[in-house]
Amino acid sequence: MMKNKRILITDDEPEICRLVQEILEDEGFTIATAYNAKQARKVRHDFKPDLVLLDIWMPGTDGISLLKEWMDSEDAPPAVVMMSGHGSVETAVEAIRYGAYDFLEKPLSTAKLMVTVQRALQNVQLRNENVQLRQQLQPLNELIGDSHGIQQLREQIKLVANTESWVLISGEPGSGKEIAARMIHKFSPRAEAELVTINLAAIPAENIAVQMFGSDKNGLVTAGSFEQAKGGTLLLDEIADMDLGIQAKLIGALRENRFLRVGGNTPVELDVRVIAATTHDLEEEVTAGHFREDLYYRLNVVPIRIPPLREHPEDVSMLIEYYLDYMTRVEHLPARHFSTPSLSVLRQYSWPGNVRELKNLIQRLLILKRGVEVTVEEVQSALGKRTATEVSSEPAPDYNQPLRDARDQFEHSYLLHHLKKVGGNVSELAQIVGMERTHLYRKLKALDINPKNSRKN
Repeated sequence: MMKNKRILITDDEPEICRLVQEILEDEGFTIATAYNAKQARKVRHDFKPDLVLLDIWMPGTDGISLLKEWMDSEDAPPAVVMMSGHGSVETAVEAIRYGAYDFLEKPLSTAKLMVTVQRALQNVQLRNENVQLRQQLQPLNELIGDSHGIQQLREQIKLVANTESWVLISGEPGSGKEIAARMIHKFSPRAEAELVTINLAAIPAENIAVQMFGSDKNGLVTAGSFEQAKGGTLLLDEIADMDLGIQAKLIGALRENRFLRVGGNTPVELDVRVIAATTHDLEEEVTAGHFREDLYYRLNVVPIRIPPLREHPEDVSMLIEYYLDYMTRVEHLPARHFSTPSLSVLRQYSWPGNVRELKNLIQRLLILKRGVEVTVEEVQSALGKRTATEVSSEPAPDYNQPLRDARDQFEHSYLLHHLKKVGGNVSELAQIVGMERTHLYRKLKALDINPKNSRKN
């Protein structure tokens, strides 16, 4: 029997709650009780049970309705075993169809209760272990490289990790900002709790507040990212994409160390370490009036810059070795090796999509296997023959214009180049440049680029 697990018993008959509680507490479980759906919602949120024993027939909201509500919520639903004194095959099938693990008939048999509870908790443990295994299989959980810059960056991250300071990570798309955030969390005192990531560029502006702060409507509470990360770390990715209204709400939450859910009036205490990440120069965004100055200085307690891959090309070979090993071992792609000339081409390449572009390139070359050795011709074809020589032959930028204009000019030229190469296919473009499609569409719109104009006839 698995001890120290938390079980919530929900039944409108206090005597049944008491009897089941005594049985399960004798077996070493931690028990909470609720007598209706309203209490069950609150206890579930505060107690965070591993398993819920839920009566079907309750006054007000019945057990089936509550089960559907939990299974449809954005939170990870608990394991639920339904109970009923008026059981039927149809009711049991309905409960299991909506996500219940099992169904118990009253009067409860102690032996049946214990076997069902044990199996349900084993199922929960297996589910959690599968989640952990999937997380462990995520590639590149640490910054790879022996260059002086990457070694210094790793040391800086370990020093920062031991503090509670907020961190602002900046860098180009695909350079490794999220990896740096995972490292900070991993080496921090909060490592045992969750690291929750919210990509602000991928969420419609009108939904960001609910995603971050949760909602409270008609007694139905949905936890947002701040609550999900309680005791742990919250990564606000692409912070510059947050509109000024949400920025004001965020600065208020960080200043007061508490916040209100959307539609709610009960303050929720803030217990997270905040890491923000951006591909933009936030000082420029502040000057342009797109980002609040007070929020910038509050987030920018410890700034960390992730260098683009072109600034540490000596690490390209190590990154290639890492991804070759990972993709053959975990993704079961065919083993290949790069010829010396092909490695030379990759080391000289400018990598506008950074490490993400390198990863995608290697994956593509392994999938489209043409032999054990990866040749120069294959590499040049995969890169679109955009070698270091060709990159350097492009017209030099106008150094007399403001930095923001120069950046926009380069991004416009760069994206047009790749759009033509992929025939206007935005999905392929997103892979090449290492950007989320939602963020890429915004970028194309801002630069007045219409992908349709690059489509092949």
